[in-house]
Amino acid sequence: MRLSGIACLFLFALASPVVAEEGFTPLFDGKSLAGWEGNEKMFRVHERAIVAGTLKEKVPHNDFLCTNQKYGDFELRLEAKLVGQGDNAGVQFRSQRLANHYEVSGYQCDIGQMRGKPIWGFLYDESRRNKFLVEADADKLEREVKKGDWNELVIRCHGPRIQIWVNGMQTVDYTEKDDTIARTGIIGLQIHGGEPAEASYRKIRIKKL
Repeated sequence: MRLSGIACLFLFALASPVVAEEGFTPLFDGKSLAGWEGNEKMFRVHERAIVAGTLKEKVPHNDFLCTNQKYGDFELRLEAKLVGQGDNAGVQFRSQRLANHYEVSGYQCDIGQMRGKPIWGFLYDESRRNKFLVEADADKLEREVKKGDWNELVIRCHGPRIQIWVNGMQTVDYTEKDDTIARTGIIGLQIHGGEPAEASYRKIRIKKL
């Protein structure tokens, strides 16, 4: 059976979480850190991307660049790239900065590798429960993730439900059962402490739900 162009577009829309950009607002202007706060010695803008970390020396500790604004129900879209020995970063959401500390507490969409396997799109609870809440199929991720290159991330939060996609592959569909866990917070870009590494983030945009 041959489908018309309209029918093909309709089926694609049903299958993909990333279709149209209607209703999305940029969180990054491509040239400055306006709207964000954090350690500007560790975060900088280069070639229309936010770049975190360094390839010249070890990263002393986890560091985060965070939005000034808080978000609750939303869909966040961006592209991320990770290079270097450190091979660990992430995107925080519904998170809070810890007082008088460099750490951020809350949900994290992980980026990188662990024990030789990709952990892109895993859901981690940073500085709170300190564990993976959801782990995706690492073998499938191995085929989807473009190592050392740009990868598309989609993070969607609506009420207690959290969903994550990496390059169109869904890695997380999680419902939070703990009603004491905050459903509103900042969005943060992480570089993990340890071996030299650079995490880059670009095309960051959000739609409030």
